[in-house]
Amino acid sequence: MPETGARDIGARRETINLRASQKQKALIDRAAKALGRSRSDFMLEAACREAETVLLDRRYFVLSEEAFERFTAMLDKAPASNPKLRRLLQTKAPWDR
Repeated sequence: MPETGARDIGARRETINLRASQKQKALIDRAAKALGRSRSDFMLEAACREAETVLLDRRYFVLSEEAFERFTAMLDKAPASNPKLRRLLQTKAPWDR
């Protein structure tokens, strides 16, 4: 995933203003403090990460009919046997033990 630039403090020239409830602000402050970041740094990084996710989910690509058929055939094909993955998925999570 591309770098968000959220940590590039020198490039900050714009202001973003938001309104939040006390509960939202307290939650954000707690999370930022847990990571050792300022509220602004935490919010910018989280917002940029989410913005990238939204934009990447909306990307599309064009394929020829033949390439699309090959692509869908790969998606429809059953996955290869993977004993390590099967064992992992059958293992109880530590918090469920």
